[in-house]
Amino acid sequence: MKLTLFDLDGTLLPTDSDHAFGEFLIHLGWADGELHRQRNDAFYADYQAGRLDMAAYVDFATGPWRDRGIAELAAAQARFLDEVVRPALHPAAARLVQSHREQGDLMAVVTATNEFVTRPIAALFGIDQLIATELERDACGQVTGAIAGTAAFREGKIVRVQAWLAAQGRTFGDFEASTFYSDSTNDLPLLEHVSHPVATNPSLALERHARERGWPVLKLFE
Repeated sequence: MKLTLFDLDGTLLPTDSDHAFGEFLIHLGWADGELHRQRNDAFYADYQAGRLDMAAYVDFATGPWRDRGIAELAAAQARFLDEVVRPALHPAAARLVQSHREQGDLMAVVTATNEFVTRPIAALFGIDQLIATELERDACGQVTGAIAGTAAFREGKIVRVQAWLAAQGRTFGDFEASTFYSDSTNDLPLLEHVSHPVATNPSLALERHARERGWPVLKLFE
């Protein structure tokens, strides 16, 4: 069996779902437009520069919605999926996932974006296993604004994938091949850990790195 891992934002999606959900909160009227957009953009710039403070970002990103009711949140998730995510889906990304499914690969989406935003998106691609940044919840199940465990970010992606495999009695070495598709230099730790890294819709920095290392470069959204 082969192991195939997919980053989400910028890789399977031609957009960043975390940043887009911040914009969607403004659209819903749940966040102050000018201030929220300014901070959301600043955090996104920090992510692109490789200096994101994940704890601070999760606290900020969940702030406008974490005290809302279950039904209200479910309705917002559904609207975000229908109004923002579905129109952005690209057939080439769906075909890539399907090709690995047909090969019988063990697949997972591995994303720094929190599980509230990304679980429905992974389901759209038909990928059951999501390894995302998990949100801490209190005794009543309410999101607190903190991260539960290790964030699925940079080296944390390796930690989280290893823990997922260990729960199945597996390691990376048990697979004939391990592949990771990603667009971002933030994912260099996991890209360098797998046997088959693929720079996918890569940033300029990642594309340069990939070509220096002889990694394949895949552009799904051209």
